[in-house]
Amino acid sequence: MDSFVFLGFGVDAWITIVTVLGMFTILLFTKWRSDLVFLGAIGVLYVTGVLDAKDAFSGFSGTSVVTVGVLFVVVAGLTHTGVLQWIVKNLLGTPKSYSKAVTRLMLPVAALSSFLSNTTVVTLFVGIVKMWAKKLGVSPSKLLIPLSYASGMGGVCTLIGTPPNLIISGLYEEKTGEAMNILTTTVPGLFCLVVGVLSVIAMRRLLPDRKAPESAFESTGDYTVGLQVPSDNPYIGQTLGEAGLFNISGGSLIKMYHFDNIPMPVAEDEPIMGGDHLIYAGQIDEILEMANEHQLATDYGHVFSVHEIDKDRPLRTAYVNFGSKLIGKSISSTSLEKDNGVVVAAVSRNGGRLEEAPRKVVLQAGDTLLLVCPKNFKTETSPLTKDLHFFDSDDVPNIGHGTLISTIIMIAMVALSALGIMPLLQCAFLAAAAMLICRCCNMDQAMRAINWEILMVFAGSAVLGLAIQKTGIAEWMANGILDVCGTNPLVVMTAVCLVGTFITEFISNTAAGAMFFPIMYDAAEKLGYEPFPFLVALMVSVSSSFATPIGSPTHMLVYGPGGYRFSDFMRIGLLMNIIILAANIFIVNIVYPLTPLQ
Repeated sequence: MDSFVFLGFGVDAWITIVTVLGMFTILLFTKWRSDLVFLGAIGVLYVTGVLDAKDAFSGFSGTSVVTVGVLFVVVAGLTHTGVLQWIVKNLLGTPKSYSKAVTRLMLPVAALSSFLSNTTVVTLFVGIVKMWAKKLGVSPSKLLIPLSYASGMGGVCTLIGTPPNLIISGLYEEKTGEAMNILTTTVPGLFCLVVGVLSVIAMRRLLPDRKAPESAFESTGDYTVGLQVPSDNPYIGQTLGEAGLFNISGGSLIKMYHFDNIPMPVAEDEPIMGGDHLIYAGQIDEILEMANEHQLATDYGHVFSVHEIDKDRPLRTAYVNFGSKLIGKSISSTSLEKDNGVVVAAVSRNGGRLEEAPRKVVLQAGDTLLLVCPKNFKTETSPLTKDLHFFDSDDVPNIGHGTLISTIIMIAMVALSALGIMPLLQCAFLAAAAMLICRCCNMDQAMRAINWEILMVFAGSAVLGLAIQKTGIAEWMANGILDVCGTNPLVVMTAVCLVGTFITEFISNTAAGAMFFPIMYDAAEKLGYEPFPFLVALMVSVSSSFATPIGSPTHMLVYGPGGYRFSDFMRIGLLMNIIILAANIFIVNIVYPLTPLQ
């Protein structure tokens, strides 16, 4: 068995290849949880003997994985003391041109993303950018893609800004015993950011001008709302016209169902019965006001009296995530409402009306749902967050002395690491402890902030990279690249970075970084050069995913609110990929000139 070789690979290498390809196929074409997929891949490599126990589970004890986990607590302190909200409030202003607006948006977002989770930053900015766009008279779709791009390019600027930087620097330290500085990628990242901002401004015509779904608390003509006639409603027996339910201000009646669920003609002389379902499209605030005046209830099952509905129940807006198990299903075919105590009152898609009852709409990624929630509903702890992303969070932090304290803690952490006074992991532990001691966040908030799924993917990615290296796949691919590209180091660097940029459009950038680390490292050594500059270029490239909405979690966050289509990202994103790749190779070779191995 050990001597079996096929196409230059042994058994262990083929098991690794099949495992990696199978894992990526599952992630692309199924809705399975990514952490379980990575854990399953680790299990396969361990059970088949490709990796021993120490190697198979080494990712969970790696310093880079532990660092990410501790940094979640630091970010929790910054979030709950209102640091992000204070920055946003004082930065955007009222620019007088699109170019200035893009610059005012992208630069602070990039700066925040250099030290905080990209997802956290974009989540905070999405709602604010939508309101800001309305104030500036610009479609939100012209600003939300730049928002997502800025978070990605900003994350590259420090080792802690994005997971691939941490995992590549961690693998490099294990290989060489030398730790990278926290600001290793700052100059290349800033240069690519400036090029990116200028490119977005120059290519602004490629950004779509979409009509985006509005917040649940704003007036919009793009919602479809389902209402029900309670059994004690005073208008029962009258016609739609007589009751004032046919011609209404701010909307129109588009469908009607009697108690037997058979659609009826929408006509003024149609009689009203108890249990009728009325489907309206139009201004959400005016329709809901009309429903209150006519004692209509939210469309969910049979309601005897409108007073059975708690008027204190809050409205929440949520967007259907990519990979959500709700995609391809209608709300009525699931137990979502019953299990979570919510009611879907309205649905919007790409800024357009849906001529169907909200609970019967077959959902797509990016659809906007207006939910009537329980009185004490908390978006942070709701199981709905697995399938939906909420933007109108009720957890609004107070800005006060804690804001200053958490800011000082963050700056001290970065300074201690950048000056080489102590390793990044020790700095992160001290910062996390300081956040808890100074009550910038409590224990519950800190634990909720830790994203265990990301940590599992992070650890699994490191193990896959180790398997690719130990089985000789990395060396084989490095040799293949050298055979195709020759011995010119710039050509080899560009080729690996190009493939890395393409791959990261479809898989997590963490997995791409771990997978390409051994390939880039081996290629550099075979050329006779220090791998350091090659790896810095790789860090930038695997975080440069601009062409598909599935290329980054932040793209998914803006997809629904911007009313985007899949092709919108490709129009500007493919050019952005090429531009940033060129800028990356150019600046890395100036800041970190290629050095022959001693």
